[in-house]
Amino acid sequence: MNVLMFKDHEAMSRYAAKLFIDQLQTDPQSVLGLATGSTPIELYQALIRANKSGEITFKDVTTFNLDEYLGVAADHPESYARFMREHLFDAIDIDQANTHIPSGLAIDPVKEGADYDEKIRQAGGIDLQVLGLGGNAHVGFNEPAESLSNQTHATQLTQDTREANARFFGSIEEVPTEAITMGMGSIMRAKKIILMASGQAKAKAIQQTVEGPITTQAPSSLLQLHPDVTVLIDEAAGSNLKETSYEIL
Repeated sequence: MNVLMFKDHEAMSRYAAKLFIDQLQTDPQSVLGLATGSTPIELYQALIRANKSGEITFKDVTTFNLDEYLGVAADHPESYARFMREHLFDAIDIDQANTHIPSGLAIDPVKEGADYDEKIRQAGGIDLQVLGLGGNAHVGFNEPAESLSNQTHATQLTQDTREANARFFGSIEEVPTEAITMGMGSIMRAKKIILMASGQAKAKAIQQTVEGPITTQAPSSLLQLHPDVTVLIDEAAGSNLKETSYEIL
């Protein structure tokens, strides 16, 4: 696990963009794993600029998103499908048919999850996966629990996660109670992973991720077992780490 600390979210995002640009320049047919939320927005803005300048192209790229709210249509204002269109897909030269997000309206979420993992497998697996981090150390919607699912699956959202996401809705009552998410196994099968986190609210979760014991009560700690993980944090998010745990850039 390679941990890099930056002065702020902007600097962190620029470095993340460089890793993605390097990936696409090396392999223009890359399969990318994408995330939503506020953390990757500046990364996506940088990728849009690189695309418009001709530095990279998405014409032959395939993408798979981590998750989607259950019971939410793709055109809902707070759906992750709409988020991705507004913050990335509509601004780049990607074939929309090559963008994949779990269906929030799946009649059979178990089949939807199995089909989603099969699509990833048929695409050759994810070359580079970006992850955000929840304050309770969840990744995707894999919440702390006694056990974690290996595959893409439906899951109940914790009260903490719903409260954290309420800012995107009119009230917490409007936040869905379930989601469909890649499982930890789905995530861990990515060839390379970038985990991004910023702000003091993520400091405990980063410490659990990087230095804590590997436990399902802190799902992100399982990333310690992956052979190629880069953790990008700002100074606030890394404030609980021992100095020997990271490199300052």
